[in-house]
Amino acid sequence: MSTRAATTERIDAAIAALGAGTLTENVLQRHAAPLFSRHKLAYGDRIYLANHSLGRPLDATADDIREGLSHWYAELGGAWDAWKAEVDAYRARFAMLLGANRFDSIVPKTSAGQGLRAVLNTYDRAPRVVATRGEFDSLDVILREYARRGRIELTLVDAHEGGDFETDDIVAAIGDRTDLVVISEVIFNTGQRLNDVPRIVAATHAGNGKLLLDVYHSLGVFPIDVTALDVDFAVGGSYKYLRGGAGACFLYVHPRHLDANLRTLDIGWFAKDAPFTYTRPDPPRFAAGGDGWLESTPPILPFYQARAGQIFTQAIGVARLREFSLSLQRRLIELLSASDVDAIGGRDDRGAFVVVDHERAANVAEALCRQGIVVDARGRYLRFCPDCLTTDEELVRAAEAAAPLLR
Repeated sequence: MSTRAATTERIDAAIAALGAGTLTENVLQRHAAPLFSRHKLAYGDRIYLANHSLGRPLDATADDIREGLSHWYAELGGAWDAWKAEVDAYRARFAMLLGANRFDSIVPKTSAGQGLRAVLNTYDRAPRVVATRGEFDSLDVILREYARRGRIELTLVDAHEGGDFETDDIVAAIGDRTDLVVISEVIFNTGQRLNDVPRIVAATHAGNGKLLLDVYHSLGVFPIDVTALDVDFAVGGSYKYLRGGAGACFLYVHPRHLDANLRTLDIGWFAKDAPFTYTRPDPPRFAAGGDGWLESTPPILPFYQARAGQIFTQAIGVARLREFSLSLQRRLIELLSASDVDAIGGRDDRGAFVVVDHERAANVAEALCRQGIVVDARGRYLRFCPDCLTTDEELVRAAEAAAPLLR
């Protein structure tokens, strides 16, 4: 049996044992937690509530990575047949998680920022770009630097006093001529879920623009359908909720742009129509569809590294994970409220984590870490993110430790 088949079989068996009903701590600890035994053994008794930052790896991840290496050891250059098959499987799993109709609309990337650059580099003149000031640094720094060097005309939409962004403000900024809109479905620091992405998409298309949706904090959190949303591009990755670690990211390109032969400057020899023939027609001939957006020789191990997390998420179901996540968030908010600490989360208009607005958020996060409770802070926002392995006892301990620091 191949490692991929073994990974799938083990995860599927564990998830089947959960039953079809609502997820509970008891069944998750009994059947899902054993899939993460290596992490538990290495991490010890610390309470991990930073799943919105780096997701916990499954035991199978180490075996999957070894499989990728084994082809190198055993086959050297011949490993590319097996490696290419894994790349295609990676793209197909992402397509399914995103609701994309074609696997080749998924272009592998090592970061979300790399995907944004590929989109920006489809324009032959400086495009007018609208984004929010709530975009994560990986996109924000690229947008600002492109603007500084005159490569784009950038308009940034501000948040309101409470930290949330309003759809009306974004639509007003788009106006009747915007080439590209860049927005996050869930804002990274506050956890806000934009309340009307379809309206923003419609406003963008009405002005003949394109929209790039950052789904890094929504993919694996709640169901996503890029086809139904009709977004032109999406970027995201496996680092957080898909438990695939760093470097396993993607750019989604809508098939209408692939079929219209939209091109980017961010390409390499893997984008050629027959890269391994080493012919050099001038101008170059590119592969059809999303393969024409590929770059040069890709890093291979991230495709294996992401496998178990993708399979786990597909097997258990994003909707079920969302339901359980909301219940944990509400429980944590209840515990904090009992100690007179206000927190936000546990609602449909929020992502996967609970936020406390506090002027010393970073200091509180450091103090909790010293007590073995791992959370993090982004500016004023202290973030707590339980996941399917988090127990009620851990939430109680975290709230008891956090309350006196936050009061």
